[in-house]
Amino acid sequence: MYDASTCPVLIEVLRGPSVESRHRGAFAVIDAAGNVVAASGPIDAPVFPRSAVKPLQALPLVESGAAEAFGLSNRELALACASHRGEAPHVGAVKAWLAASGVGPEALECGAHLPADPAASAELIRRGESPSPAHNNCSGKHTGFICTAMHLGEDPRGYIQPGHAVQRRVSAALSEMTGADLAAASCGCDGCGIPTYAIPLRGLARAMARMVDTAGLGRERARAAEILMTAMAAEPFYVSGTGSFVTECMRAAGDAVRVKTGAEGMYVAALPRLGYGIALKIEDGAGRAAELAMATLLSAFRCFSEEQQEALRPFLHPVVRNVAGVPVGTIRPTEALSLAA
Repeated sequence: MYDASTCPVLIEVLRGPSVESRHRGAFAVIDAAGNVVAASGPIDAPVFPRSAVKPLQALPLVESGAAEAFGLSNRELALACASHRGEAPHVGAVKAWLAASGVGPEALECGAHLPADPAASAELIRRGESPSPAHNNCSGKHTGFICTAMHLGEDPRGYIQPGHAVQRRVSAALSEMTGADLAAASCGCDGCGIPTYAIPLRGLARAMARMVDTAGLGRERARAAEILMTAMAAEPFYVSGTGSFVTECMRAAGDAVRVKTGAEGMYVAALPRLGYGIALKIEDGAGRAAELAMATLLSAFRCFSEEQQEALRPFLHPVVRNVAGVPVGTIRPTEALSLAA
């Protein structure tokens, strides 16, 4: 374990004119060759990336030929990379994909939870219905796992277990892209039931750079990376949902950014025009801090035009409001994030 005090304060929360809370964290900006472009904090300390690595976990879906065999569109491929908010279009698309694969939501082993989208959750409750596994934010990724297994003639049952062929392919892709030895890495269970491996920010950032600068990859891996990055850019709503930073950032920035969040203060991004990858972790797991830290880094690397900056103002300059909606403070980045400039 590393000393958390070595993580600099990246984000401050102000109430009125005074700092009320501080969020420590670390980030790495790396190119595809592994060179450090900018960094702060212990970037070689292993962290659980959680859902931030879904684009990497989706590589076998394309490489296996399953995506082509099942005629998957950008929408399904975006869902394979998604932490969706359980809105009706998300759930409908997952159910349709499952049906086209010959199974139903009961085949999903991710468990069920209420939609993350407040309106979708309220509507489900109003109708007196319980959420199904298709409402799970990871249901697109899991549908991709099932689809891959079926294409390769494997029994998909138990696909979330570390020893299943599905997870062996996923862990191999993660290891190859990040350079991490996952056999020696700390392994936990993710919220959706699959294995999650602790990987340094350096490796995670480099993996994202390699997703958009594919010169060093084999032909099939490069093709798969390009297909998935194209899908995320084409269908940002299906990567996340209404009003989220992930959706609005990719809508505003277009080809300049691919971004993905993970639980407990994780974010990754790929910058196709620069060939850089970014990975960051907020030490206390605060999503509000991770979101602003990533927005600040992307802005520092000039991923947004002035018009796009204005469209993303709520994320770049977040306001703290009380219960009545009155502004009572702000959230701001510290000088530690200016290292990216």
